[in-house]
Amino acid sequence: MTLRDDGGVEFTKGHGTGNDFVILPDPDGTLELTSDLVAAICDRRRGIGGDGVLRAVRAGRHPDGAALADEAEWFMDYWNSDGSFAEMCGNGARVFVRYLLETGLAAPTAAGVLPVATRAGVVRARVDGETIAVELRRPRLYATSAAAVDGLTLPGTAVDVGNPHLVCPLPAGLELAGLDLTRAPGFDPALFPAGVNVEFTAPGEAVDGVDAHVRMRVYERGSAETLSCGTGACAVAAVALHDAGRRTGTVAVDVPGGRLTATVTDDSCWLSGPALLVATGTLTFP
Repeated sequence: MTLRDDGGVEFTKGHGTGNDFVILPDPDGTLELTSDLVAAICDRRRGIGGDGVLRAVRAGRHPDGAALADEAEWFMDYWNSDGSFAEMCGNGARVFVRYLLETGLAAPTAAGVLPVATRAGVVRARVDGETIAVELRRPRLYATSAAAVDGLTLPGTAVDVGNPHLVCPLPAGLELAGLDLTRAPGFDPALFPAGVNVEFTAPGEAVDGVDAHVRMRVYERGSAETLSCGTGACAVAAVALHDAGRRTGTVAVDVPGGRLTATVTDDSCWLSGPALLVATGTLTFP
């Protein structure tokens, strides 16, 4: 890993509805990240702690972003807390945009849009005060499956949001807060060979200005249970709208870390919510 002259690496800590990330600036792509190092950084006792690492690299200087350099200056190199890669992170993208703006590394276009390259393609962001919205691909519902948790088998819907999800609405009488998510839910490895983020949902009370309100908990592959998952909120919104006989609409999704809003359109999904930077410092490891 390439260090500063004083032996440290600058970092910023940020979160979106409790989904937290360590952001490492690396414009020229010289930091030598490894899975072990990322896991150490994300360790909540011996490291900084986080659900993942966001490395800020110019798209043209990263092999996974070079093909998108004409569309976006910056590439979000996202790693899960266990040191594995992920194609996309909705809350991570919103926090990443907040970081680019507040550090002066990027500015929105005249139309108020900031594009960011990711492993799932280019996403566009819009900023309105503390709220940042990112446009992700339209969730694609493509199969039925099931998750195993607490000795139960819960039917669900497989959803592609640039990364894999399994959305499982809870049956009446089963409380969302009572699920034991200290261990990974079981799933069909034939359908999800690269693993899957599993969302468990329950209906919420009516909320003005939206078409549906859903409460959600999520177990993320590579990060265990998190306080929030942006792409998961989009997947949950798409399933809730589908179950209501709708193709498009806006859904309020309550997660343990707060509230996200997902608006599914004919060709995309806008994920909106707060994105905050909370700390800066210097990272050192022996």
